[in-house]
Amino acid sequence: MVDKITEIFCTVDDFCYEFDKARDGHLLTKALNKKTRRRKSKMTESEVITILIIFHHKQFRNLKHFYINYVQKHLKAEFPQTVSYNRFVELHRKVFMQMSVFLKSQCLGSCTGISFIDSTPIKACHIKREKQNKVFTGLAQKGQCSMGWFYGFKLHIIINDMGEIIDFLFTQGNVDDRRPLKDKNFHKKHMSNRAHKT
Repeated sequence: MVDKITEIFCTVDDFCYEFDKARDGHLLTKALNKKTRRRKSKMTESEVITILIIFHHKQFRNLKHFYINYVQKHLKAEFPQTVSYNRFVELHRKVFMQMSVFLKSQCLGSCTGISFIDSTPIKACHIKREKQNKVFTGLAQKGQCSMGWFYGFKLHIIINDMGEIIDFLFTQGNVDDRRPLKDKNFHKKHMSNRAHKT
């Protein structure tokens, strides 16, 4: 297991290095020169992403239980500078973009002939506070799902019959669940892999 963690970390760390290089190259000069107070964390982005990946490989259903009772107790040698769980939650929100790109570019499965697609809501805030929300103004939208009304986004996922993610897509909350099926770019990989296998 230790060798597997090291392998995952090295892959993620190489990706984060290239991602940061590409991101910094697209930032405005003014933004780069602007002095902003940034709290430096003891844990790197690569470590946070690695822990999140391991969590999905293990049989834990609760991230808090996994982090406190497994990572901090049994993986001290691999992650010697762990932070509190609340701080870890803040950090894993900050690596959302890096992890999404990493999953898209290196972790997707392939079509096996049978695929399933579904969507799930991602709430930006409680529906009653939608007009007060400023973080996702102009991005998040009011939508409806089987659980009722919500304010935020939707995550659409295609998986194969082995449970591997083939592709995923984020949309605004008011987007119809069937619309991604009309987006050729979304299921292009799914169709091309299927055509290649046949």
